[in-house]
Amino acid sequence: MNLQKLKISQTKELLKELGIDVWVVFVRETPMMADPVLALVVGHEVTWQSFFIYTSDGQSLALVGNFDKDNFIRSGCFDKVLTYTQSVKEQFVDLITEIDPQKIALNYSTSDSASDGLTHGMFMLISEYLEGTPYQSRIISAEEIVSKLRSRKLPEEINLLKKAAEIAAEVWEEISHEIKIGMTEKEVAAIIDSKIKERGCTNSFDTLVNAGDKTEPGHGLPTAAKIDKGDLVHIDFGVLYQGFCSDIQRLLYFNRPNESSPPLELLDAFNTVRDIITETGKECRPGKKGYEIDQIARKILTDHGYPEYQHALGHQLGRSVHDGGAILGPEWARYGITPAMPLEENNVFTLELEIMLPGIGCVGLEEDMCITNDGAEFLCNRQKELVVR
Repeated sequence: MNLQKLKISQTKELLKELGIDVWVVFVRETPMMADPVLALVVGHEVTWQSFFIYTSDGQSLALVGNFDKDNFIRSGCFDKVLTYTQSVKEQFVDLITEIDPQKIALNYSTSDSASDGLTHGMFMLISEYLEGTPYQSRIISAEEIVSKLRSRKLPEEINLLKKAAEIAAEVWEEISHEIKIGMTEKEVAAIIDSKIKERGCTNSFDTLVNAGDKTEPGHGLPTAAKIDKGDLVHIDFGVLYQGFCSDIQRLLYFNRPNESSPPLELLDAFNTVRDIITETGKECRPGKKGYEIDQIARKILTDHGYPEYQHALGHQLGRSVHDGGAILGPEWARYGITPAMPLEENNVFTLELEIMLPGIGCVGLEEDMCITNDGAEFLCNRQKELVVR
């Protein structure tokens, strides 16, 4: 299975669908500054200025430094591999002139970071190269191409994402029995990371652990805070499997002395978070917009007397844990146009939210799912009951 070839074929279909003649990926020194689309449609790192050109009539062209050519010839992904030694400008302009596009899509975006891989300096260079030609004024954003290419998961990609989620769920089932009173957040994270490594995988992001309400949830790394009786242990982690990511959150509560079951406020909060994921999942169908799904979650939450969460309900998963494109989020300025993008079949998202309980901790759950015509198809076993020790 050559996913890069499959994604290049998908690219050609997208260009026709969107009425865009040419998509140009312009990169250099990619070990230092890698465009997010490299893994999708390029496949190898480069050092010199390099152009990867995809056209609506089905061509895929690589124009690279002479020392890089063999990698791209061997990949079999490009119809033609051209090389240069001193200057790439002349050959690039000749190629564009031959193609004579009305629209040239470049990787810049104000809304989607996954579509914004062209640096400002590189944008200035390509504008300089096209100066004096009619093509300089035909440059447009490739945001729509990139977001759809990343979001429209192929069956092969969904299978890999499902496996990544299943491995994360297996790790949780195993480590949930090993977490003990007195362990630090760092020790719990180390156990999780070792279980992931045992399975031949790596983390999709740094494992996050909260021992009760001693530390704030979010993106803060684990600390030396210890788990005590009465703490809700909140864990946020994911697995990178063959280049594809999972991202789940799980919960474990340790009863206080003389406590036979968790506090009612904790059970109510857990059930509310779990049920919101269930109900919003039912609405995750093609054509819906992310802000509409997010509104449902916020209404249920506030109707139950809880404050709103301060982030999006869900983000896309793929080769990155935040994979770009549409989000399931509110129409806040920070999210640009992404909450208004229609959902499509085979988009893969998280569904996540939390309720903070003082003295107990973060009641947060996160599940990975795929958009289908019948609503969310969850990619691994969900946490539907609170684990209690």
